[in-house]
Amino acid sequence: MTRDRWRHSYEVMGTVFSFVLSTSVTEATVRAVEAQLDRIDRLFSMHRPDSQVARLNAGRIRLTDCSSDVREVLRLCREAECRTSGWFTVRYGTGIDPTGIVKGWAIRRASELLAGAGSARHAINGGGDVLVMADPAVDEPWRVGVSTGAGSGSLVGVITGHNFSVATSGNTERRGEIRNPFTGSPSLTWSTVSVAGPDITEADAFATAAVAMGRPAVAWLERLPGYEAIAVDTEGEVFMTAGGHTNFHA
Repeated sequence: MTRDRWRHSYEVMGTVFSFVLSTSVTEATVRAVEAQLDRIDRLFSMHRPDSQVARLNAGRIRLTDCSSDVREVLRLCREAECRTSGWFTVRYGTGIDPTGIVKGWAIRRASELLAGAGSARHAINGGGDVLVMADPAVDEPWRVGVSTGAGSGSLVGVITGHNFSVATSGNTERRGEIRNPFTGSPSLTWSTVSVAGPDITEADAFATAAVAMGRPAVAWLERLPGYEAIAVDTEGEVFMTAGGHTNFHA
């Protein structure tokens, strides 16, 4: 199996990104990933008044003035809103907040950059959203733990595989931040919802939508083709999609 090495963590959009990279990755590639993440922060950060999203919300620039990356992410947000029947939304008040999808998109962009530079095995963790890549012919599978989100470090399951993504959303860090987009009230049913599947950007949007949806998310998640989910409610009860019993090992 290709030997791994830990890399430094980086803060992007107020979220820590960390990497496990194979020894085949060059320092030049690492610097390129850093530059990419820095650029994404400058475009999308809600914490920077000079970011393009902040300036767009302030009315200082128009969408046509924004970079192609901002327009692409907002297009993905519109698609996610359609696929979730509006439970995922980029809109708040008179502004937009693409946070619910841009983290997964940034992870995918970093992975594509690494793969393009020849990395056949890596893992990227962006604030609890994880993408792993490996060659099944020569590499051992990755094992990604899914936490209860209660701060105790307890796991409700472990996903094992070579190439997959898992995104987690919930109320454990900033309770009530995710709201029902139709009523505006805080969505407090779930402590965490984790969605696993082939695309980190979609998984990110689906996890956010499920938290916003509350209890009806259990049936909705069952109908998502290609994705499985595990959710922990505020009482500590665990709910899992049918296929999750195969994918989320204890």
